[in-house]
Amino acid sequence: MRAIIVLFLAIVVFSCKEAKVKSITMKEDVSVLANDSLNGRKTGSADEKKAAEYIAKRFSDLGLRSKGTDGYFQKFTFKTSKNPHQEAEFTSEKNDSTQTGENVIAYFDNKAENTIVIGAHYDHLGMGGEGSLYREGEAIHNGADDNASGVAMMLHLADSLQKEGSPKNNNYLFIAFSGEEEGLLGSNYFVKNPTTDTKKVTYMLNMDMVGRLNAENALAVYGLGTSPILKQTVNANAGDLSIIENDSGVGPSDHTSFYLSDIPVLHFFTGQHEDYHKPSDDTEKVNFEGMEIVSNYIFSIIKDLDSQPKLPFRKTKNESEAVPDFKVTLGVVPDYLFSGKGMRIDGISEDRPAQKAGLQKGDVVVKMGDFEVTDMMSYMKSLSKFEKGQTTQVTIDRSGELKEVEVTF
Repeated sequence: MRAIIVLFLAIVVFSCKEAKVKSITMKEDVSVLANDSLNGRKTGSADEKKAAEYIAKRFSDLGLRSKGTDGYFQKFTFKTSKNPHQEAEFTSEKNDSTQTGENVIAYFDNKAENTIVIGAHYDHLGMGGEGSLYREGEAIHNGADDNASGVAMMLHLADSLQKEGSPKNNNYLFIAFSGEEEGLLGSNYFVKNPTTDTKKVTYMLNMDMVGRLNAENALAVYGLGTSPILKQTVNANAGDLSIIENDSGVGPSDHTSFYLSDIPVLHFFTGQHEDYHKPSDDTEKVNFEGMEIVSNYIFSIIKDLDSQPKLPFRKTKNESEAVPDFKVTLGVVPDYLFSGKGMRIDGISEDRPAQKAGLQKGDVVVKMGDFEVTDMMSYMKSLSKFEKGQTTQVTIDRSGELKEVEVTF
């Protein structure tokens, strides 16, 4: 821990007599951003400001130009909602309830016609509160995977894209977004107040939770349908990765803001896990070898697309519009990388229907009552058929054997 704090201080403190900066690894970046000293990087907090300064210093040390409205920074003011079902909103009126977030933006100029945006959000949940899945009081939510991993990968790519032999036919805009956990605030603000000509942006790459590549090397890639060439490119460069495809440009992360501005997007995600939005999402659980694999994969996509002219944009079906309303939950974390039939459970919440019924991590739900479960959408549609207090039979596949369990919602 002492070594991590020393590294943090050595990089963040600005000095006129600063020695040549050594190369920083993704593990070192995650260790700094997910350190307890930053108290979970809550949007608008002094601790998030420290994280922003660290990222700006990293951009500077990498030789990247500032591209914010105040050096590397692009500030925005917002008011948090007292209603947890409503997102925070921008405001120009300053009062006790307003807060300030800031994107951190850097630019690598290849003197090219078009620009690629590479982004990742750096904010997290602070000490918990709304959005946390931890039920035992306040605790630091370090967000090592969510999303120190994405920021570290963005910085790694920024370094790689400046080296000899890297693709040179596009410029690169690197953005560490604030306010993602408050409702995509930073990315939404940027596309409405861009610091570069967004008409020249050929596509946007977003990395959110890329630190838990599993044993199957499963990687979810969203946005494949937002430009005609993307699906072919994503699959052609997969190598040993098992790609879980999703065409939609809409999802719960910052790429959505760019898609809604008619910009092709790709979003990379190694999957949800039982530490999601809990204090246990810490550095020691990050798969750094897996991060190298994913980073190299994204670099190969950039290289493959480098000779292409500006990518045409294509609208996709918005799956989120079709999500049914439901009044009950099983109390599980779904495995979003599972590509088989059914809904595989990746985590069980304490004292919820699934745990009480004896369901386990790895169980695959294939039927709920009379309703077949073939994928996430059919699972959610099945849930929408039940009321609180109702009891039903749930059929699961456990290690190849079908079992029936009684679940009370």
